[in-house]
Order: sequence, then structure tokens, then C-alpha cells
Amino acid sequence: MLAPLIAVLLFFAAIGSSFMYLRLEEIDREQEAVKRDVEYTQQQIRLRLLERQEQLMRIGRDISNEEVDAQEFVSRAESLVAQHPDLQSVSWIDERRRIKASYSAPSLPTPLVRVVDTLLRPGGDTESTFSLARDLQQPVYAQPAGSSEVVPLLQLHIPLADRGHFAGVLLAEYSNENLLRYGVPAEVLAKYAVALLNGNGRVLAGNAAPIHSVGTRLLPWSSQSEAYEIPVSPVGNGLVLRAQAYRTSQGVIGSGLFWLVGALSVLTAWMLIGNWRHTRRRLQAQQALVSETNFRRAMESSMLTGMRALDMQGRITYVNTAFCRMTGWSESALVGHTAPFVHWPEEDRAYLAARLEDELNGRTPPGGFQVRVKRRDGSVFDGRMYVAPLIDAVGKQTGWMTSMTDITEPNRIREQLSASYERFTKVLEALDASVSVAPINSHELLFANKLYRLWFGVQTEGHEKLVAQAGVPTIPSSDEAMDDVDAFAGLPTDSLTDTQAESSEVFVPELGKWLEVRTRYLSWVDARLVQMVIATDITPRRRAEEQSAAQAERAQTSSRLITMGEMASSVAHELNQPLAAISNYCNGMVSRIKGNGIAEADLLAALDKTARQAQRAGQIIQRIQSFVKRSEPNRTPSDVEHMVSEAVELAGIELRRRNVRLSHYVAARLPRLQVDPILIEQVLVNLLRNAAEAIDLAQRPTAQRNIELRVIPKLMDDKAGIEFSVSDTGRGLAPEVQERLFEAFFSTKAEGMGIGLNLCRTIVESHLGRMQAENLYNGNEGTGCRFSFWLPLAQSSIAQIGPANTPPTPE
Repeated sequence: MLAPLIAVLLFFAAIGSSFMYLRLEEIDREQEAVKRDVEYTQQQIRLRLLERQEQLMRIGRDISNEEVDAQEFVSRAESLVAQHPDLQSVSWIDERRRIKASYSAPSLPTPLVRVVDTLLRPGGDTESTFSLARDLQQPVYAQPAGSSEVVPLLQLHIPLADRGHFAGVLLAEYSNENLLRYGVPAEVLAKYAVALLNGNGRVLAGNAAPIHSVGTRLLPWSSQSEAYEIPVSPVGNGLVLRAQAYRTSQGVIGSGLFWLVGALSVLTAWMLIGNWRHTRRRLQAQQALVSETNFRRAMESSMLTGMRALDMQGRITYVNTAFCRMTGWSESALVGHTAPFVHWPEEDRAYLAARLEDELNGRTPPGGFQVRVKRRDGSVFDGRMYVAPLIDAVGKQTGWMTSMTDITEPNRIREQLSASYERFTKVLEALDASVSVAPINSHELLFANKLYRLWFGVQTEGHEKLVAQAGVPTIPSSDEAMDDVDAFAGLPTDSLTDTQAESSEVFVPELGKWLEVRTRYLSWVDARLVQMVIATDITPRRRAEEQSAAQAERAQTSSRLITMGEMASSVAHELNQPLAAISNYCNGMVSRIKGNGIAEADLLAALDKTARQAQRAGQIIQRIQSFVKRSEPNRTPSDVEHMVSEAVELAGIELRRRNVRLSHYVAARLPRLQVDPILIEQVLVNLLRNAAEAIDLAQRPTAQRNIELRVIPKLMDDKAGIEFSVSDTGRGLAPEVQERLFEAFFSTKAEGMGIGLNLCRTIVESHLGRMQAENLYNGNEGTGCRFSFWLPLAQSSIAQIGPANTPPTPE
């Protein structure tokens, strides 16, 4: 049966082998000739490049020996370019990649001209070859990739040395077109299409046709000529020389014997194929029948839907593999049986019998009906059945075809989703925050929990009002029918749920409540872009914050009053001195006036001294009044030196009473601080008084009763600020005291209230500053304590602050 076909194939194989052998002989001869000529041409180009390389290396040696300057280099390069047309440009590049001197042929395109005093482009091909020549310390050829508009030049990098050190390179650039024109012998150009290609196969010079596959070249009617390519030495694989022979012979196809043998072969093949086709048609009908049977059987076995056929009396006449697999019963246990069937659960037989009656009478719904089916192992699953009439070949109904799918898993998932939705809704309804969801540019409210409905009802006005008050940008409505611009342009689409929610606090007059409003964009279940708003009642928290601020303000005022109360004896002593002087001056003037023993000049001098003493007493009282006066917190740009002076004047009263010497240093040209000056003065006075009390408690001798106050600029965490430090010569802080130093109501004094340092740190931290304390040591001996606090500068005040050289001023 297959003998005619095999004979035809063997016949064609013999004829094809003969022609293939002749074709291979012809290809070998042509290939050998091309290879020989290409290698000869490559040798000529190599000798030309080596000759130019030797000339350039002589110039390089003269440069290394400092016998050639830039002007002489340009002159020699010009001569070299003029003598050799393939050489287009010669450049002298120093070790810093700067072009020191360069000469280019006048015909060179402007983009390829090297400009003197410019640097090689970082990351470019030229810069990479420069680095390679520097590392290898030998000449390196390179063919840059270039662009589609300009064909790059072949580059030669010759390293220069200065006393054994790398001093740059001598860059020579060749024209590939001229190298091909003047380096390839004329007899080779006459016989072949010669081209220069880079490593990626791009034609740099000449013309080159694509090389066909080996199988195509073996065809006797193929007109593809022979081609051969070889890398150009010493450039390497970056420059390839390809030559393609011009085809002159007719080949095997031009022979008359080929046509005669071909005609006889076709006639023989036609007779053999005719016999084979007749035999093949006889087998096709039989194979089609077998294939159709196997296809139907395979389709039935691969279906996941169970199929069952009933005759008009309700007897099962057919079940497929899927139906048997779903129920666990074999085909023999199902086919031929009538109701009740073995796969009916006992408790559902009445219901299933009614359904079967409807099925036989054609009263089943188009969407099918759900039933429970029992497996052979006793387990039950949910199934959905669809019924259709079974029609034979002549159009007569012979029964009913039923399809069944297992819907147990979809029912389970549906129940889980329903329970999950119910739990989720209960949680949202029980939240103490209002939750609402609405689409962009729509008045439809998609979701609102119980608290939202209690506050705003079931309309979107409350949602929109919260969004507007919170300052969240909304999308302006636009007539998309008149405008091609999408109204949602610019909004996030891919990662909406990954964005952080925006939060703000607003007051709703209608509710009389402060609400914290958080908004974010979501992708709704129907893929619409929606905005969710969560509003939490923070009215109690706002009231607590206001009460806390009021209490803090009262605590600060009380602390200042307590400070002045503790300093009352010192203030009285300070005021007693000018008042006593005034009394003495007045008594003296009265006595001398009564005795007519005072001149007018002496009287004016005494009155002037009396006025100065009265002014001094008034300044003390005014300073104390300003310090203890209750006022609203007022942060203004404040002068640091003025605050320090006021604090020093107030604390100086206590320091003089305790016989403590104060030296203070304020750096020059300090910027203003955005602070409340009264509060900062309060911190400084408390620290200075504590330092004086520590020295007094330590019973230091007079020479060691010193306090130092320093105010200097300081960077902390890369933020500019000013540091205030107070150092004393007391005993320092015990470890157990240092741990609880800033706790409220903790004090080491018998009569202390323990709010001074805690209030100081609160004031500093309210100005975004930091406060700390540390002991001072001389070796292992404690020499005192240092309290410091740092306040940041406002953005408008940050400037360059140079170190001040003014020495500390003792007081």
C-alpha cells in the first residue's frame, strides 16, 4: 500500500542527492577562492594599520620625551593626515581625559571633530577605551557603536608615559570608508563586493548583502553568491572584513541534462502518485469513522458535567463517565433502572419524584433546579440539573437529556460570604465613628453606617460637607460629552488601597462637635472610583487639650510668683539699698539747707544722685512686675541677648545675696528666636537660682562660688539652633536624683514643691527644644553640674553663624 509512495520518495532522493553533490562541489571551489582573496586583503589592511601605528607611536615617544609641544603636535598631525587619506583625526589627550591638542581632516563631519580643552564624555565608548589603554599600557583599537546618522570612526588609543607614569593617550581615528578604498587591492574590488562591519553586523563601509542560510545556498536555482568574512587584525572582532563574490556562472540549473532528468522524474512521480492516491482514499473513510468514534468517547470522558438520558417512561438509558464519577455508582448500576433511583437520598424522595414528574412532562424551569444527590459512600452533595428534550435523526423526541453540575463548593462560598458580610456590617454599625462611601462627582451614597445616618441622615450632603471642611481636593464636575479630558485624570488608579489616609480636624456647627475626618480613595466593587470618609467625635479630647493648656499657663504664672516669693528677702534687701541712699541724701540736703551751708551746685549733684537711686529702685520693681505679670502666650521674634540680660538682672538679686559670682557669655550676631521671651526668662531664672542654691548648699569657699552662663549656636540632628547652658560648682547630682530630676512633684528641698525643673522642661519642649543635665568631673572628683537646653531656629532665621571670639564678661 505504501510501496508507490516509498518508490517516489526514493526516486526523488536519488535525483536530489546527485544535484546536491554537484552543487557542493561548485560551492567549495567558490568558497576557497573567496577565502584566499579575503585573507590577502585583510593582510594588506593589517600592514597599513601597523604602518600608521608605528608612525603614531614615534610621535607618542616624542611627546613622552617632551620634545613636542601642542603646536608642533598639530603640525605633525596635519602632515600625517594629509599623507594618509584613511587617517581622519589625531588627538593628544592628557591623563585627566582633557583634549590637549587635536587636528582633524577638513572633510570630517562636525559631530566627530574633537574640540581642544574639552573632556571625554563620561561613560562613552571613547572614555571606556581610554581607560582600557591606561590599564593595559599598550595600543588598543576600538570601533565605537555610534548612531544611525553618523558612522563612527575606527579608534586607536596609544598610551603615553612620563617617567614610568601614565600621561594620557594619543588618539588616532580612521575613516572606515577610506580604509576600505585605499587598503583593498583593486583586483579584489573588481571581483567582490567588499564591506567593513562592526561586531554587531552593522555595515561601516562598502556594501554587503545578507548571507543566506546554508540550506538555501545548496539549492541549485539559488542565485546567492559566495561570501566570507574575517576579523581585521590588529583591531579584532570589533571590525570585520566581508567579501561577497559576484556570481557569473549559471550553475547546475543552466545544464540541459538537468531539465531532461527533471521532466522524466516528474512523469514517473505522477504515475506512482496516482496509484498511491487511489489506495489512500479507500483508507480515509475507515479512519474518519474510527476518529469520530474515539473523539466522542474522549469528549464524554473529559467532561466535568454529568449527563443522563431518560426515555419517555423515565428509565435511565445512558450516563456518562462524569455522572458515574460524581455519584460513585457504576454505569451498570444506573442504566436500565427506574425511579426511585439509587442516588436519591431517602429523605428527599418525595421531592425528587415530583421533580421527575415535571421533567417527564416538560415543566422544568429554563434555569434548572437544585437537588441533593447521594453518593455510593452515603455522603450527599448539592447539584443543579438542566433538562432538554432528546430528538432523534428523524426529528422525533425519544426522551430527555439531563446535565448535572456539582454546586456544593459555590453554595459553601456563598454562605461564607453572606456570614462575612453580616459580621462586617455589624462591626461598622457598632463603630463610634461615622463611615460613608460615595462616588466621585455623584450624589449617590453607596454606604453609610448607623452613626452617619444618626448625624446626617441618608443623603450625601453630610459626606460632601465633611470633605469640603477637611480641605480634601475633589474632582470638579465636567461635561464629558463636550470635553475629551477624563474627569478622573491625575487620580491614582493602580495602588489606591496602598495610599495613606488624609486626616484633619473640623468643627461641625450643626452637631456642635469637633470631628477628626480621615479620607481616602478606593476602587469600589464595580470598579468605580469612590471616596471613603471616616469621622470620629473628638470633642472630649479637644476640651481636655484646652483645659490642659489653661492649666499649664496657670502653672507657669504660679511658678513665677513662687520664684519671686522665694526671692522676697533678696528683693527687699536689693530695694533697701537705693531707698536708704535716697533717705540719706534727703536728710543731708535738709540739714545743709537749714544751715544755709549748701551751694547750688552741691544741691543739684545731691538731687541727681537721689534721682538715680529712685530710678534704680523703679527698674527693679518694673522688672519684677513684668516677670510675674500674667499674660497670654505670645511667641514673637525675640532677641537672645535681651532675654539673657533680663534673666541675669532678676537672678542677680539672689546671686548677690548668696555671694555667688556669675559670668555669662553670649555669642555675637545670634539670630532671633521665635519664642515667648517671658517663659524663656523664667527657665533661665530657675536654672540660675538652682545653681546658686547648689553652691550655697555645698558651702564652697568664696573663690569657688562661680556660675557660668553660655549661649552659643549649635547643630542638633542637622538642625540649627541655640544652646543655653548653666554650669555651677556645687556637689553635682546623685544618681538616684538624676533619674527622677524632671519628674513632677519630685524635689530634694524640704520646702520645695517639685514643679520647677518639670515646668522648665515643659516650656522648652513646647518650643520644640530639648533639655538635659549632666555632672562635671575633674578626673574622678565631681566639680559641679551643668544644665542646658537647646531651642531650634525658625526657617526665616537660619543663617551662617560664625564663631564669636568675645571673651566671657564677669559680673
